[in-house]
Amino acid sequence: MQTPPPNEITPLLLRWSQGDEVALSLLLPIVYQELHRLAQSYLRRERPDHTLQPTALINEAYLRLVKSDAPEWQSRSHFFGVAARLMRQILVEHARSHAADKRGGGAVELSLDEAWLYSSEKAAELVALDDALIALAKFDERKVRIIELRYFGGMSLEETATALNLSIATITHETRLARAWLYREMNRT
Repeated sequence: MQTPPPNEITPLLLRWSQGDEVALSLLLPIVYQELHRLAQSYLRRERPDHTLQPTALINEAYLRLVKSDAPEWQSRSHFFGVAARLMRQILVEHARSHAADKRGGGAVELSLDEAWLYSSEKAAELVALDDALIALAKFDERKVRIIELRYFGGMSLEETATALNLSIATITHETRLARAWLYREMNRT
């Protein structure tokens, strides 16, 4: 069976939403490769012996994505946005399970870029980032979606703008505001 090019993701997602199992079998190799690339980029700067490997992250996200019954995918961007949210949840679950006793102790100033990369040393910061994103979502869900797509989903400014039907200028502005808010929230004493 020949693998379709990546620009056929949206039509395959729509077919899968309608219950077409053949579309799912064609889709899996394409999205798996992209999700694996994203997982590698999340974990690339970590020490080589950290406990969560890209394959484990992608496999868990992949299983959660295909587990749902006939999801109503809207587009490639929607799919990868959901995947980004799942990866964030998985990373946070992993951090919480390995750092429950460290939570809240010895908070360190860090950038958003540093916070989403997981290692055992950064587990508390990842949990703090997740808590801050949950707090931000209570009054500005759009900024959370932008952060998820950009930092957890690995999307460019252009891809994020397309996915959310916003201008690049709006994405740039909202990202700046969200980063500042998250930085302040995560570094409260």
